Amino acid sequence: MFRIPESIAELGRERIKGFPVEGFVYGEGPQKPELMLIGEAPGEFEAVDGIPFIGRAGKELMKSLDSIGLTRDDVYITSTVRSRPYKWGEKRERDGTMIQRKYNRPPTRKEILAHAPVLDYELANIEPKLIVALGNFGLQRLLGKEAKVTELHGQLLERPIQYLPDLDSTTFEWTDRLYRIVPTFHPAAVFYRPSHRPDLDADWLAIGKMLKRIGAGESGV
Repeated sequence: MFRIPESIAELGRERIKGFPVEGFVYGEGPQKPELMLIGEAPGEFEAVDGIPFIGRAGKELMKSLDSIGLTRDDVYITSTVRSRPYKWGEKRERDGTMIQRKYNRPPTRKEILAHAPVLDYELANIEPKLIVALGNFGLQRLLGKEAKVTELHGQLLERPIQYLPDLDSTTFEWTDRLYRIVPTFHPAAVFYRPSHRPDLDADWLAIGKMLKRIGAGESGV
């Protein structure tokens, strides 16, 4: 199993100090996985337990993996930001009282930049057959703001990806190396937009076929 060095994790924790985030979740999986899965950021359960994709979206993701004969042990799971971004909001209890609680929110550009060196380290050291970008945050971290899951989902892309050239940079540069990436919808998308499910299921079947072709020594296309 691959684990980032503690120095890289500590760098990530330091760079995100002062932002409204909590916890730090390490990526999880083998160094030469079938797939590297890149999500958005941890949610409430992940931030507490320190394990990626264990909440409701995680169960959906495991179903997708199961549909192509894979388990959590076959893949490396990580995310664009490693700490849970939250915002405060009010929730009404059953007895009618209002309480303050933390809600998940999307990460900001500055938070994505803060944790860029962590994901860059994983991308440089893990050797997956394919990278699967789960949702727009994972996809745009790799391919830039123009990339949209709704337009590219289920396609095999061989492209350079973005990386942070040094710790003081506020803009990404492009790698010389090409990476094989398949975008698909974030597993949580089906909760908010059930109409995405047929596309999501079809994308995963396509990913399974690509892996078979790569295993047979073909390009995966």
